[in-house]
Amino acid sequence: MTKDAYIHKVVPGTPGGPLFFVFHGTGADETQLVPLGHDLVPDATIVSPRGDVSEMGAARFFRRTGEGVYDMDDLARATAKMTRFVQAHVTAAKASRVIGLGYSNGANILASTLFAAPGLFDAAVLMHPLIPFEPEVPDGFAGRRVLVTAGRRDPICPPNLTSRLEAYLRDLGAEVTMEWHEGGHEVRPNEIEAARRFLAGQPREGAAK
Repeated sequence: MTKDAYIHKVVPGTPGGPLFFVFHGTGADETQLVPLGHDLVPDATIVSPRGDVSEMGAARFFRRTGEGVYDMDDLARATAKMTRFVQAHVTAAKASRVIGLGYSNGANILASTLFAAPGLFDAAVLMHPLIPFEPEVPDGFAGRRVLVTAGRRDPICPPNLTSRLEAYLRDLGAEVTMEWHEGGHEVRPNEIEAARRFLAGQPREGAAK
C-alpha cells in the first residue's frame, strides 16, 4: 500500500487535528524528529518515514554522487514516491492542516515534494536545506508558507545557496520566513523557537489539504 511505501512511525494526535510529517537527516531514522514534532505541535498526528536509500549504511531519501551532488534521476524517483506516500496519509487522515518539517537531507526531500505538489502542505519548515539546482515548479505556489533555517557557517549547506533558495521561493510567491544562526550545520535553539512561532500561525484560508 502507498501508506506503507516507507518504513515509518506514526504517533497519533487529536482526531481531526494537524497532520505533521517529519523527515530525518542523513544517517538517522524515523525516530529522530518525532520528539521535536510532538514538542512543536502537541496535538498533531506525526508521520515520520525512514529514508529508503543506504549510503554506506546511512539512511537517506535519495542518492547522491558526492557532497552536494545529487543523482537527479533518483531524486525524481524519491519525490514521486514521497508525494504518493504523503497524499495517501493526507487522504486517510482528514486533518485540519498538513505541515512538514525536515532537517538536512529530510529538508531536501520535503522541499522537492513541495515543489512537485505545492498543494500537499499548508506550511513547511526546511532546516538546513541544500537545493543546488533550479527546480521546475507548477502553478499554485503563491501563498505557500515556508520557514527556512540555516547556519551562516554551514559547510554542508553554503549560505549563498540558502539565500538563493529564499529568493527563488519568494519569486514563486511563497510567504518565506528566514531564521539564521552564526554556527554550522547543527540545529540551534533559535531555530526551534522560530519553528514554534511559525507553526503556531493559523492556516491560510482555503488552504488545500
